[in-house]
Amino acid sequence: MKNRLKSFASVSLLAFVFACGSQPAAEAQNPPRSTAGFAPTNLTGLAMATFAGGCFWAQEEAFEQIKGVKQVVSGYAGGTKANPTYEEVADKTTGHTETVQIYYDPKIISYQKLADIFFTASHDPTQLNRQGNDVGPEYRSAAFYRTPEEKKILEATIARVNASKEYPGKIVTEVVPFQKFWPAEDYHQGYYRLHPENPYITHVSAAKVEHVQKAFRKDLKNPL
Repeated sequence: MKNRLKSFASVSLLAFVFACGSQPAAEAQNPPRSTAGFAPTNLTGLAMATFAGGCFWAQEEAFEQIKGVKQVVSGYAGGTKANPTYEEVADKTTGHTETVQIYYDPKIISYQKLADIFFTASHDPTQLNRQGNDVGPEYRSAAFYRTPEEKKILEATIARVNASKEYPGKIVTEVVPFQKFWPAEDYHQGYYRLHPENPYITHVSAAKVEHVQKAFRKDLKNPL
């Protein structure tokens, strides 16, 4: 527990210096967006999991590291406006939160394992409407379930983690039914790998990804 808390504390401190969402000026003026993000074209045999845990750059890369995960798409969910832009979500006018949609092979990795990663390693689920210095409802923690079984898994995982005292506070993650996922602009997709020099990536996102790598070493596509 102490290592986990120390890791999240370091990320939170660094987040006060950098913020998620910066992009090249040209992209900001005319952000391209495909109709489905970078989702797999063939969904046969794949299932989907949808989680929100702060800046989607780190969440996307962290889950991309896991065996059985085919693809992760950054986007927005939990709000009311159709096809929102990053700027609209950041302005807190849509109700959406930065979200990742995970396409995975349930024969290789379970929904339970993804939930374990989400609640214990990829972010701090006890922070309300924020992750570090990324503050606002667009950074709130949320888990979107598609079936009654997924809801049970999420609620049971929260109860188990709370009982374990892994965090000093209680988990505040919203557990809500999945309705619609809107892919983010193309420049957000794969941002972690495409912009390793970005200060937010090097000082904030990298620590979150490394935390998942260490906590779930046996589940990595390429074990450390």
